[in-house]
Amino acid sequence: MELELRQVSADTYETGGDITLTQDESAETIVPDYCPDMARVISTEGTVFVHSQELREGRAEITGSVQVNILYTPDGESGVRALEVSLPFTVESDNRALSDCEEVAAEISPELLEARMLNPRKILTRCRLTSRLTGYRRAPLSLTTDVVTEEAYPLEKRRERRKLVLLTALLRREFQFSDTLILPSGRPGAVELLSVSVTPEVTDARVIGNKLICKGAFTLALLYLTEENVCASQTAELPFSQIMDVEDIPEDSPVSVRVTLNGADIQLDGGDPEGREIGVTLYLEALAAVRREMELELLQDLYSTAWETRYDAVPLTVVESWERQTCRQSARELLETGMSPDEILSLRVVCGTVAAASESGRVVLRAPVSVRVLYRDEGGVTLVAERRTEIRCETDLPDGYQVTAQAVVSEEPRGSIGERGIEVRFAVDFHLEAVRVSRILCVTDVELDTESPKDTADAPSLVLRRIGPEESAWDVAKACGSTVAAILDANCLEDEAELPRDAMILIPRGRGGQGLKGKTV
Repeated sequence: MELELRQVSADTYETGGDITLTQDESAETIVPDYCPDMARVISTEGTVFVHSQELREGRAEITGSVQVNILYTPDGESGVRALEVSLPFTVESDNRALSDCEEVAAEISPELLEARMLNPRKILTRCRLTSRLTGYRRAPLSLTTDVVTEEAYPLEKRRERRKLVLLTALLRREFQFSDTLILPSGRPGAVELLSVSVTPEVTDARVIGNKLICKGAFTLALLYLTEENVCASQTAELPFSQIMDVEDIPEDSPVSVRVTLNGADIQLDGGDPEGREIGVTLYLEALAAVRREMELELLQDLYSTAWETRYDAVPLTVVESWERQTCRQSARELLETGMSPDEILSLRVVCGTVAAASESGRVVLRAPVSVRVLYRDEGGVTLVAERRTEIRCETDLPDGYQVTAQAVVSEEPRGSIGERGIEVRFAVDFHLEAVRVSRILCVTDVELDTESPKDTADAPSLVLRRIGPEESAWDVAKACGSTVAAILDANCLEDEAELPRDAMILIPRGRGGQGLKGKTV
């Protein structure tokens, strides 16, 4: 007799792959005719723009470009000039890494970026990209919570209450952000933008009604020329919000959002004679992951004391915990210059792709960090000091958690001039998402052979034995054809925790078709 199962079903996603790829890109560029000859390269910075993300038959293809900004000293002229170089790239995975996936999320960062003069009119630009690709595939879930039986055929059922966090929706949307950045009154106006970097950061995401509301800020770091032909810098935050339509999603659902830069148009407002207004237009894409928390009693094991029982139980990989944390690590780096600088022109701290590993039973995060200072020496020459380091962050998460994280510098770095260099103080915020994944057994179908009662005629009605060190009361009851309730009753105990491990206990045995009363534990 096949028994009816009570089940709960849900359309969910699971991570189908998480891979990291590294590749080098390079290009030779002719200096445009309207630019003076190069005398010396000062510094090189870059911003990654992702143009498309496609996934076909398990093969990911991500296209984009690195917008490289090169500062240089012009030949025969004073001051600083800027040259922009675009390095197109394509990131490809093989067709096995993300098999059966329907969505892919890409995090791409330049881990190494350099420019070298080949001659005063030609420059070689090199970039090493690190790409982390996360694939998501549909994983319809069917969980058995109970089995329906007739009173004449009682079953012993092991049901365990578990908390599950299910990834139920992935929402992708392109959007555009436009605003005007106004330089503070205490800062000089700009006549030319030399370099601009943009760092997006999502600070809040939640479901309200049938809308998903995402809030955050873009941090812009500007380097520009003033009317006196000297360099000045300014860091500013532009808040943003974005709304997505959602359906059938509870308001308390955990939500995480990634924002990717697709392009940017940042330039001085030609109608502002003081050079204080800067028009900012950003082209972006948001990927929102929506989760649902639920508690269920899952049917993990069963048996009959009277009838032969056959069932299937499959192991399921489920997320039992999901949480967001922000860990801050303060750092201090000394960039040696060999002499006391005259003035700091700009400070930049750029974080790369975060790696997570287990150390001494805890999850530890590591992020490569590039610290760059543009300064002027005593002779008025513009120079750069740069140092690459690694920031380490110990979390309070134990082994068993899968962690993804983004490292950002949320506050403006501070620099102070010393006798032999520049000391830079900064703080790195690690925004992490942690999931604890478990494997559990869940019954998928049950058959009760009502034509073949168990033959217990020669079996003793009472067994005397110990509970093994790795056994539970359920294991003993099932092995001996008894029930947990009957064992507790025979030993005058009220709770399973009272069962002794170092002494013999009485185990009554069920008889023939009558069996023992079924009880769920």
